[in-house]
Amino acid sequence: MAYDEKLAARIRKLLSASQLLGAQQVEEKRVMGKLAFMVNGSMCCSVSEDSLLIRVHPEEREALLSQPHVSAMQMGKRTMRGFVRIAPPAYRSVAALRQWLERGINAGAK
Repeated sequence: MAYDEKLAARIRKLLSASQLLGAQQVEEKRVMGKLAFMVNGSMCCSVSEDSLLIRVHPEEREALLSQPHVSAMQMGKRTMRGFVRIAPPAYRSVAALRQWLERGINAGAK
């Protein structure tokens, strides 16, 4: 297992059942051993073995990084300014996961 299948199922349920923020078109893509959720053509989030990667507006990133269980997304030596990594305690409840997904959908909206 290269990604958390239980978390992926929770995300599927939220995206399909509630149509979060107009999530009309949801696709799943496997990317480098992770599972990415594409909403209306833009990546909203990605699930790995131990965390959730969420797309964010770059101007919100610094404030989010001050929250518990939120860290910068690193890809090699490069910091990805449009994403943050979320540890499990920050998305344990349905309400918290929904809030993170809404943030990812908003940031990816064209």
